[in-house]
Amino acid sequence: MAHLDLDPDETLHVLVPSRAIGAAVEALSPRVRAHRIEASDGPPTGDAALAQVWVPRSGGAALPGREFFDALPHLRLVQLLSAGAEAFAGKLPEGVHLCNARGAHTPSTAEWAVAAMLAALRGIPSFVREQDAGRWSPATHGSLVGARVLVVGAGDIGRAIGRMLQGFDVELTYVARTARDGVRSTDELPQLLPHADVVVLIVPVTAGTRGMVDASFLAAMKDGALLVNAARGVVVDTDALLAELVAGRLRAALDVTDPEPLPGGHLLWSAPGLLLTPHVGGAVPATNERAAAAVTDQVRRVLEGRPLGNVVGDY
Repeated sequence: MAHLDLDPDETLHVLVPSRAIGAAVEALSPRVRAHRIEASDGPPTGDAALAQVWVPRSGGAALPGREFFDALPHLRLVQLLSAGAEAFAGKLPEGVHLCNARGAHTPSTAEWAVAAMLAALRGIPSFVREQDAGRWSPATHGSLVGARVLVVGAGDIGRAIGRMLQGFDVELTYVARTARDGVRSTDELPQLLPHADVVVLIVPVTAGTRGMVDASFLAAMKDGALLVNAARGVVVDTDALLAELVAGRLRAALDVTDPEPLPGGHLLWSAPGLLLTPHVGGAVPATNERAAAAVTDQVRRVLEGRPLGNVVGDY
């Protein structure tokens, strides 16, 4: 198990992205000193260079240059405010642990996935466009009730999506890299995809998931099926998805894209059958509170000499 192993009287210096998180960690013990810093500000100096813990900002946090880490000889832990860790995993200096904020985005991201399914299946985007145009345009669309839903990713968020779907009497199937009780293997996707009305993506970015939703994956989906991406844009081959949307064979609801942010003039903006949101699945007020709580819990673990929580391995 991963530990930081501080001396009992050693000061714990923590680089934080906000005053609120700094105040929260300093309130834990007089041994904690918080230093507000952004990686974009350049390498830390003064007491900030003594930091053993760095908390990057949420929302697009990226790996800084080597000079940033060279200025932090005592760094032992990078604590993320997000669940996704692909920008950092396997790329930190030797001896630096990486932990994520697993669970902080779970309720809100699961809620977005269910909201996107409902909106896309019931035709809400087209009704909103008709409302903007001042047209009364009745139409019959699909339904989530009784649908066959394939959730690709059986972690925290995938399970939360499943719980939220219980009231819709869906036929739910989980898929993960490794089969286990109640979870099918990704090796079975070619047999599962043709029967799913909705396919939800909620996998981490790994070598195995990057580009996994390619032309053959999409071709295996049934006509009229809905693809919901609440994971990361790079999980889906954008050109392959565009071809299916333009052909009118599949529909999609995306909170993430590749590239991201989506540039002006990109064909996804005008793709038929697409509900698109700008990576806001986890963006509700309580998410920041849950992420900050993950940081304070981790700092408390360090102070008490307990194992670190939510340690991320190499992707």
